[in-house]
Amino acid sequence: MKYSYLGKSGLKVSQLCLGTMNFGPETEEKEAFRIMDAALDAGINFFDTANVYGGNDRRGWTEEIIGRWFQQGGGRREKVVLATKVYNDMFDEQDGPNSGAGLSAYKIRRHFEGSLKRLQTDHIELYQMHHIDRNVSWDELWGAFEILVSQGKADYIGSSNFAGWHIAAAQAKAKERHFLGLVSEQHLYNLLERTPELEVLPASQELGLGVIPWSPLAGGLLGRNALSKTGVRSARSAKLEQHRSQLEQFSALCKELGEHEDQVALAWVLANPAVTAPIIGPRTLEQFEDSLRVTEIVLEADVLKKLDEIFPGPGRPAPEAYAW
Repeated sequence: MKYSYLGKSGLKVSQLCLGTMNFGPETEEKEAFRIMDAALDAGINFFDTANVYGGNDRRGWTEEIIGRWFQQGGGRREKVVLATKVYNDMFDEQDGPNSGAGLSAYKIRRHFEGSLKRLQTDHIELYQMHHIDRNVSWDELWGAFEILVSQGKADYIGSSNFAGWHIAAAQAKAKERHFLGLVSEQHLYNLLERTPELEVLPASQELGLGVIPWSPLAGGLLGRNALSKTGVRSARSAKLEQHRSQLEQFSALCKELGEHEDQVALAWVLANPAVTAPIIGPRTLEQFEDSLRVTEIVLEADVLKKLDEIFPGPGRPAPEAYAW
């Protein structure tokens, strides 16, 4: 496994991040334990979760599974750079009128403590805002996060699903407060969704954030079985037909390379210098093991050019992409 610094921080994380969203609803606990053990054996030290993972009927389930895995000992907790998130409604009656999606100093304090309890740990390496809350000032947010960092409960703060200008505003206010600010941005980025190349990726690079792409396989559309009848769930069938021509060209190129589609799609994301680690979200141990080869795949310039032709992005960052 290869490692990179997480943004401008001194923290080194594996170039693949283990996503745990499937743990519970899609992957039973025993299999989740096997996947996490295999991840450590493979050198993956970066695990990502969120307080809401587990489904609407059991939010927090995924964190609970990870917490029980930590309690097996063997250095499991010590070896993991743990990332979780806050923003969404946890359906907690005690939140009263402060329930619902959003951020506030009140919510950050309460939901952080809830995550610690479920994860059975006393600290979190990377605490991330799951979404922007336009109703809350950065003075309030940074004040809340500074307390967690000063208490040693959180090491770093990250964002997710932020626009480029949100990142810029956050970093400007953090600098004003003499605080490190954001070290990462978790963002939707893949061959079929290249909009972040306009603003988010350049802003992150310039302002010291490592980008952690989620859904690098576009919900399975860039997977090896996408073109088969069983490769993509029915909810994705419309998108499959929309992109069928591109996906057929992509599949043919991967065959020429002698690599599977999902591995090439992940390698393409990882090749971007703004990216620290794409999130892989295996449902089974076999899927996880198939992902490990990605960091060894080098896509040559001619291959990258062909991928640009199949999946054209904006071409350049903003404003050059749409102005003279």
